[in-house]
Amino acid sequence: MDADVTESAGTPDGSEGEGSGGTGERRRRRRLLRWGALGASVIVLAAAGAGWMLYRKLEGNITTDTGTAAELKRYERERPAPKVLDAQNILLIGSDSRSDRNQKYGRDSGTQRSDTTILLHLAADRKSATAVSVPRDLMVDVPRCREPGGKDGEGRFDQFNSAFERGGAACTIRTVENLTGIRVDHHMIVDFTGFKRIVDAVDGVEVCLKEPMDDREAHLKLPAGRQKLNGEQSLGYVRARYSLGNGSDTERMDRQQQFLGALVKKVQSNGVLLNPTRLYPVLDAATSSLTTDSGLDSLRELYELVRSLRHVPTEQVQFLTLPRRPYSLNANRDELVQPDAAQLFNLLRNDLDVKVSSRPEDAPGQEPGASADEPSGEPAGTEPTYKGTTAANGMCG
Repeated sequence: MDADVTESAGTPDGSEGEGSGGTGERRRRRRLLRWGALGASVIVLAAAGAGWMLYRKLEGNITTDTGTAAELKRYERERPAPKVLDAQNILLIGSDSRSDRNQKYGRDSGTQRSDTTILLHLAADRKSATAVSVPRDLMVDVPRCREPGGKDGEGRFDQFNSAFERGGAACTIRTVENLTGIRVDHHMIVDFTGFKRIVDAVDGVEVCLKEPMDDREAHLKLPAGRQKLNGEQSLGYVRARYSLGNGSDTERMDRQQQFLGALVKKVQSNGVLLNPTRLYPVLDAATSSLTTDSGLDSLRELYELVRSLRHVPTEQVQFLTLPRRPYSLNANRDELVQPDAAQLFNLLRNDLDVKVSSRPEDAPGQEPGASADEPSGEPAGTEPTYKGTTAANGMCG
C-alpha cells in the first residue's frame, strides 16, 4: 500500500492516527490561513480602492485659480516681500456673486463684490491664528488692475470691495498688500452655497440671540435665545444687516466674527479633525466650496494646513476688524484709525502677538463713531488692544 493510501486510511475505528492526524490538522490550518490571508487581502485592497476613490473625489472638488497667480506675477516687483519664515497670510474672500447656484440670493447682474474679506495670519510656530476683517466700505487706494474685458484699468480711490468687482482676487490681494504692507501667501474664495454646505457638514452652529430677528432680505426669522442654525439659516444670519442692532456693517462684521469663532470651537470640541467618519463630510463640503491658488489646491496641502492648526488653543484663535471710523467726507464710508491700524499691520508683518479684547474699555479709540482727531487712548510707543473676540468665547459663552 502506498504512502498516500496509508496516510488516508487512518485507524480501524475510523479515526486518524496520532502521526497522520497531526498532518491533517496542519493542512486544515494552512488552508484556513490561506483563505484568511486572501480574505484580508481583498478587504485591504477594497479599502485602499475606496480610500483612493474618496481621495480623488475630494481632490477633484477643489477649483484652482490659475488666473490670479498669472496676474500677480505681472506686478511681482510691487508686492511686499515675506518677512517671517513659516508664518502664513491667507486672504479669505466671501463672494456675493448671484450666478449659477447662488441665483436664489438675488438678481444676477453679471458682477460680484467681496461681501466679506478676512486676512488670516497664521503664526510661524502655529500657536495662534489672527483673523482680521477688512470693512467692505473702507476707502482705499485700489491699484491699476486688469478688468474683466482684459483692459488695464486706472488706479483710483474707492471702496475696498470694488477691487474684487474690478479685477477679481488678484486686484483684491494687491489692494490688501498696498494697504497693509503684508505679503498675501495664499487666497481662498467661498460663495454663499459653499458657506451653507460647510455649516451643514458640521451639523449646524449654535448661536444666542439677545432679541428676535426678522429679516426679509436675509429670508430669516428667528426667536430670541439659544438655538442651532443650519446652513441656510446661518447664511441669513451672517448676511443680515438692517434687522439687528443699529443696522451698521460694523455689527454685521462682529456677528460674522463671533459666528466663525463658534464654528471653529465646534469643530475642535467635537473632535471632527480626529474622526474620519465626521471629517469626510466636512472635507467634501469645504473642498467643493473652495476656489484657491495652486499652493492650496490639493488635499494634501489643505490637510497639512489644517493639521498644523489642530492644536491651536481656541483662546488663541482671534477675530478683529481693522480699526476704522466714519470717513470724513462721507459718513456711510470708513477710513482707518491711526496709529492703531499701522501698529496692527506691523505686528502681523513681523509675526508678533496681537492683543484682542471684547470689552470696549480695553480697546479705546476703536469705535466707528470716534472723531477724526480722537487719540487712540494708548500711550505713545505701546501696542494697542484691539476690539475683537476669540473662538473660546463662541456665541453663547
